[in-house]
Amino acid sequence: MASGSLQKLLDQLEERRTQFGPGAAAKVLQSLSPLAKLSFPDGASLIRFHESLLFLRAFPQSPVVVRATEKLLRTFSSRIASLPTGETDTDQFDSFEFAGIAGTTMQDALSFDVVRWLIKEVPDAEICWDEAPVERAMAAVWPKFIPLLEEDANVEADTPWQHWLQTAKDKNNGLRWLIRQIENLPATDAEKSQLYDSLRLTVRWQLKNLRLSRTLNWKAVRKLFFHAAPLIGRREVSLARELAQPPPRLHRLSHAEGEAVMDKIREIMLVRYRELYGTTLGDPRSAVRADLGRGVSIYLWNLPPARRLPLRAYVAGFTEKNGVPINYIEAIGLCQWMELGFNTFYTFRGGEVAWVFSQALRCLNSFTGATCFSMYPYQLGHGNDEAIESGAFWFYRKMGFRPGRPDLLKLTEHEEVKMTRDKAYRTPPRILRRLAQGHAFYEFAGSDVGAWDRFSLRNIGLKVSRRMSKEFGGDIQQFRKVAGTKLARLLGVNINSWSTLERAAFENFAMVLYLVPGLHRWSEGDKQALLRIIRAKPAGNEMLYLRLSQQHARLRQALLKLGS
Repeated sequence: MASGSLQKLLDQLEERRTQFGPGAAAKVLQSLSPLAKLSFPDGASLIRFHESLLFLRAFPQSPVVVRATEKLLRTFSSRIASLPTGETDTDQFDSFEFAGIAGTTMQDALSFDVVRWLIKEVPDAEICWDEAPVERAMAAVWPKFIPLLEEDANVEADTPWQHWLQTAKDKNNGLRWLIRQIENLPATDAEKSQLYDSLRLTVRWQLKNLRLSRTLNWKAVRKLFFHAAPLIGRREVSLARELAQPPPRLHRLSHAEGEAVMDKIREIMLVRYRELYGTTLGDPRSAVRADLGRGVSIYLWNLPPARRLPLRAYVAGFTEKNGVPINYIEAIGLCQWMELGFNTFYTFRGGEVAWVFSQALRCLNSFTGATCFSMYPYQLGHGNDEAIESGAFWFYRKMGFRPGRPDLLKLTEHEEVKMTRDKAYRTPPRILRRLAQGHAFYEFAGSDVGAWDRFSLRNIGLKVSRRMSKEFGGDIQQFRKVAGTKLARLLGVNINSWSTLERAAFENFAMVLYLVPGLHRWSEGDKQALLRIIRAKPAGNEMLYLRLSQQHARLRQALLKLGS
């Protein structure tokens, strides 16, 4: 088929995939029929076909469309293999937007926890030796597993690292052997992770026709939602109206179901070259699911006690649409405030994003109790060209978010006047970059508007560090001991019998509260409530910690003052 004819067929399919109503499914099938028979001559056209099929699988018009898209998606490994050798630019399959297609190869410098999981899913994943290793780190780490390696690594300039590893390993490949050696070290998981991560090894794996590929990473669901009417657009979504609905029901998952969710999010992120702290280290015991209608389910979870942040609570999650993952979610907060990251995958950005976002906020409010949400500047476009090109700032502004900085609010209102006067006006990129320099906020009805506008956890951390430098000569161990002793005396508690995690949480709070004047004047009730909050931080349910902190007015006031 001529290239022009192929492009016309793809144009037609891309147009019809978002058409709904009588006859829409038949038109989609009519477009799929000739494309299904083709051997694609180039990677770019095959990518376009792939993305349309994934969109149709998530937003189908009928059961027949679902069956047709699933059948075609299962052919992609062979389609990739059939591309003309030497004429295909393989780099196009390796971008953030389009990586993860079945039949392609991926490589990345992954964290220890992800690699440890990956080699169970893809046993032949291996070290990519044509990417330069960090030799100094290898010289420090590998002698722990390989006898007499110091004789070579510490003094020679041409240490044959691959040969040493191949000689020392057992029947497993080098990567699997190396991971097992690190797993067997007498160290905590966090320490093992730090040791492996220092190596910065690039790992390569073949996706073949694996289920974890982006192509096949969907699941059968009990009841599919078929679209018989146009998709819900942003203009039809009122965030205030959605948030005023009764809270969604959050189903607590079993441990096995939670483990399956953790595997799923690692798959989702791996094939998109993304990794977040909470998607790598989620706690399966904390996982919940909300079924929100229209084929949408949202999953949320926390961190396990040993991996939690010192003060803030962490929530991660993702959304499935008809069993297809369409975004990921990250929310990190303190008391009533949560910083929010919400990323819809490129393929699905034409699919009811505003409505799904409103449901994510409903779920986060129900899960965490938070009533003030702020968008990271990165989400708005700070250091993020993709967000600038998509006009992300205006998406959130039109959903009801407001800039927290007065100068940026003034600039926003100035731009809105221009838009009112000239319907064709578009904010230029240089102004969008200015607007993205600060957080944007959304407060629920009845919350304290503006209270968190100037708050940053970093401000607290820097103030604590300055006090450590000034009074303790930069000695954190002395600071922890003195601050912990002072707080224990104030609260009338002996922490010697507490667990390691409980003591660490207590000392973290102690260093912060060391900066709070008048703490001794707090009521006995406030002091005992503070103690319950501290002990809840490393306990089983981190959301209990967050909700207890929301009820402690004096602690909230002290933290706001320190961080603003």
